[in-house]
This record gives sequence, C-alpha cells and structure tokens, in this order.
Amino acid sequence: MEINKYNPDLIFFNKDNNSEYQEDNNTEQNNDNEDIEKVKTFGTPNLPTTPQDIQFISIIGEVEGHIVSPPQKKATKYEHIMPLLVAAEQNPEVKGILIFLNTVGGDVEAGLALSEMINSLSKPKVSLVLGGGHSIGVPLATSSDYSFITPTATMTIHPIRMTGLVIGVPQTFRYFEKMQQRIINFILRTSKIDRDLLLKLMYDTDEIANDVGTILIGEEAVKNGLIDEVGGFTDALNKLKELIEENKHS
Repeated sequence: MEINKYNPDLIFFNKDNNSEYQEDNNTEQNNDNEDIEKVKTFGTPNLPTTPQDIQFISIIGEVEGHIVSPPQKKATKYEHIMPLLVAAEQNPEVKGILIFLNTVGGDVEAGLALSEMINSLSKPKVSLVLGGGHSIGVPLATSSDYSFITPTATMTIHPIRMTGLVIGVPQTFRYFEKMQQRIINFILRTSKIDRDLLLKLMYDTDEIANDVGTILIGEEAVKNGLIDEVGGFTDALNKLKELIEENKHS
C-alpha cells in the first residue's frame, strides 16, 4: 500500500498487496463453497473429524453381490467393503474396526464372503445391529469378536431362498442344502447359539406370515445366544477400545 505525497487521503495498492488480497478473497470463497456442499450433502456446514485409529464400516440396505440391484434400492456393494477391510488390516494406524448393520439381507455368496473376511481379520472388531440384521445379515453380525444389538433392532432367521429361474432337479436342492449348511456352520462357529435351537428358529412356521423363520428383537437375540449384548453406539465403541487395549498387551 502506498500514500500519494500530493494527496495523503489517496491510497494506492501495489501489485503485491493486491495479489495477497485476491488470494485471501479466493480462500474465503472456496471455504464458503465447501460449506455449501457440506450442507447439501450432510445437512451441516461443520463436520467433526473422526479418529484415525478406528475404521468405521456401514453395511446398509441390501447386500449387493454378482447382480446389480435396481437403482431405487439402497444397497451395499461387497466389492466396496472388501478393499476397506484389506486397508484396515494392513494400515498400522488402524487399531480396531466397528461395523454398523442395518441390512435386509441380500446376496448369500457375497454376504458370506464378507462375513468370512471380517471374521479372519486379526485386528479387534465389534459389530452393532442398529435396525435390522436380516437373513445373511445374521452371519455378518456374528462375524466380529463381539456383537451388540439395540433394544429395538431385529434379526430375521430363515432358510435361504432364490428367485428367478430354478432348475427343478435333485442337484438344485442338494446345492441349496449345502449352501444352507455353510451358513448354519458359520453362525454356530461365531456365536453361542445351540444348533437345535438355530434350526428350530430357522424353520418355524408360526412366526412370519407367508414365510418360514423367526424374528428376534433386541434382548431375544441375546437370550438365544445369537448376539453377545444389548447396547448402542457408546457401548460398542467402549467395547472395541477395551479389545484394542487387550490386543496391545497380548
């Protein structure tokens, strides 16, 4: 900034000062644009930062597998979750994994693949069923080291089903039976539920209208040995931190 010696009230901005003013103005404009985008996307201009030592993963809607779900359906693509799990396992900064579940089920092969992937991770992992853990969502919930379910959340246990073209031959039904056995074995391996009780709940005909199976709500899932504990986000987070501390000293 320079002052005119003939007229002190007249002020000139030199080139360097003007550049700084323009840079500041551009920065403010960019910040305003970012705030607007945050409001459009998340409904708030200021987003809190999440800790880097915990990987949060959400499995919401239908688990999409080898066939793409219709655009009007909320879906979680298993090929998106797999790389997140791999990155969390290999990243030394990530100490634990917290998985949120609100799923209606979906592709059996994809859901079981995700469940096996989660179960095989070496880092502590906790799952939280928030709204629903239906169908293939059951093994997804039990795949972690410790599982929580909110008091109003539900888990639906039923035999596997298939829509579309089915070849009516004995081999098809044997394949169904093998697939069902894979799911049952995984649930028994990763939870405390008794085999006979699981089969009873799975093939019950009095619980669901026009279907076979059982709906367990909150505490019922814990009493039957499917889920470890009733709780919410804070409970799940505290348990994960506890497992992380235990993992440090092991």
